[in-house]
Order: sequence, then structure tokens, then C-alpha cells
Amino acid sequence: MWESMGVEVVYLSHDVFYRHFAGERHIERPDRLRAVEEGVSRSGLVVNPVTPERASREALAMVHDLRYLDALEQFCMQGGGSIDSDTHAVRDTWEASVRAAGSGLTAIPLLGPGKVALAAVRPPGHHATANRAMGFCFLNNIAVAAAHLRAQGARVAVVDWDVHHGNGTQEIFEDDPGVLYVSIHQSPFYPLTGDIEDVDRGEGTTVNLPVPMWTGGDLYRRAFGELVEPIVVQFQPDWLLISAGYDAHEADPLGGLRLDASDYGFMSSRLRSVLPRTPTIVFLEGGYDIEALASGVDATLRGLAHTDDFSAELESRSPQQAYQALEAAKRHAARFWSL
Repeated sequence: MWESMGVEVVYLSHDVFYRHFAGERHIERPDRLRAVEEGVSRSGLVVNPVTPERASREALAMVHDLRYLDALEQFCMQGGGSIDSDTHAVRDTWEASVRAAGSGLTAIPLLGPGKVALAAVRPPGHHATANRAMGFCFLNNIAVAAAHLRAQGARVAVVDWDVHHGNGTQEIFEDDPGVLYVSIHQSPFYPLTGDIEDVDRGEGTTVNLPVPMWTGGDLYRRAFGELVEPIVVQFQPDWLLISAGYDAHEADPLGGLRLDASDYGFMSSRLRSVLPRTPTIVFLEGGYDIEALASGVDATLRGLAHTDDFSAELESRSPQQAYQALEAAKRHAARFWSL
């Protein structure tokens, strides 16, 4: 078991995640998991490997429609194919998806105050809705864990730093005031959701910050200090779940943002600082440049363990529209939170 600065980390992965195959030229490829393993190794921290169990049908049904689950399983068992231009399945995709969705469920009973788990899973999940696979995603891994925790009466904060908005996660929980969903994402960009004005049940538990192309770490760091951290602290979650996409990195071939590895270290360290005793699960989402993914995972783990200082202020290089978006998001959130 890894223990550093009071942090213990459980590492969840499985060979079947390598067998989900979206196509020879598809950007969401098995090598991404090798990059995650490299990032863990670079961090210098020891992890406790745990095999994720398959999510039960009951657990999946808390998030997904039963008819959708039946259709997806049958589609995969018959050999798979293309669901849309981005989302492709093979026979092993079902098993990989069910174990990816079970990763959080496996981690939860192993974690106590201040403990951390890293779910190195494929396929990713945050675009999957209750009844639709899209954006490389089939089952919503983070939502399955959050729904399980909600059934136990826990309050759950989900922070999503993938370059794309997690439309599936927001949609699933937008009417549940016990789940806080916070996302910083590029806009306009796939899936064309995640507006500042998105509404929930009037509790302010949907918080979106859409930022323009070329936004960098200077804006993210200010957003964490002025928007994300104060809201997360006031929400007082029992659990923190992170949709950790690394496609906002400046080297990523899909995204158009300008983060570097230190920005992921900053975000994870700040969340750890303001929620030091909150059990945390980090779920792999996007990230398609192999080196950027490895360095981002490395920095995330070191940030969670507080083994490095990522607090240095950065020279401003984000477009003015990014700062305007932050001010607009703060005005909207200030209706519900003290900022």
C-alpha cells in the first residue's frame, strides 16, 4: 500500500481494458493504459494493485436504462461495430465496460478518510448517458460510483477537468442536490453542452466553466481559487470523484487548450488541500498524447500526495475571453454560493 503524507492509493486496472479495441487508427487506444502505468512509475510512489470487480446489473441500473444495458451487451456479444463515428465496440468491450464501471464500486469499501484510488480504466465514461453510448464512452463509470454512494446517503462532489464537458454525468445527476458536478472544459467543442447557465433543482450543484481555445493553466489556477475550491468546500462532500481527462494538455491532438503537467499537479494538490480527509477516486477519462498522459498522471499523483509544490503563479497567457468566462461563471454561481 502506498502511504505518503498520510495518503494511501489503491490502483485499479485489468487486462481486459487492453482488449477493448476501437480500431487501428482510433485515438482511444490501449497504449493509453501503458502511459498511465508509466506515470505511476515516474511518481516514485508505491501503489496497491487491485482487480476491479464487474459492476452488478443492479448497480448499473441505478444509472442506465435496462433496455439500453440489454441492447449494449447483445451488440458487443455479437461482435460489436460502430455505434457512431467516434464510438466503436468489439466483443470484449462489454466486459471491459462492466469492469470499468465496477472500478469505483471495488474501491469504495477499501477507502477511508484521506485515502485515494486511481481507476486506470478503458473505455472512459463521462459522455455516456442513461441510454446512449457516445464520445468513446459506453457506461458512465464515475456516475455508477456516485449513484452507489448516494444510495448510502453520502454527498458526492464530482470535479471534471477533461477538455470535453461530461454531458452524461451532468445529465444523470442534474436533479440530485446531493451530487455536485463541477466542470472546466473547452467551448465551443464536443459535445456542445456545459453552458454556464445550465440549471439543476435550484441548488447550484451544476457548475460549468466553458473556456475558449488556447486557455492555459493561469486561468485554471485562478478558477480553482475563486470558483472551484470555495464551492467544493461549502458543499462539504463525503466523497470526491475526479473525472481526470488529460486532453486539455497543450500537446493533445484532440483538444485546443494549453495546460501542462504541473497544472494537473496543481489541481489535484489544491483539491487535496481543501478536502484533506475526503476519500477520493480518480477515474481516467480522455488524454491522447502518450507523453502528456504519462506526465499528467505522474503530476496528479504527486499532487495528491503533496510530494511536490505546484503552487507557483503562472504568467498570464490565456485569452481575455477566458477571464470573462470565469467572471460570468462566478456571477452565476454566486446566486447559490459565497464567492
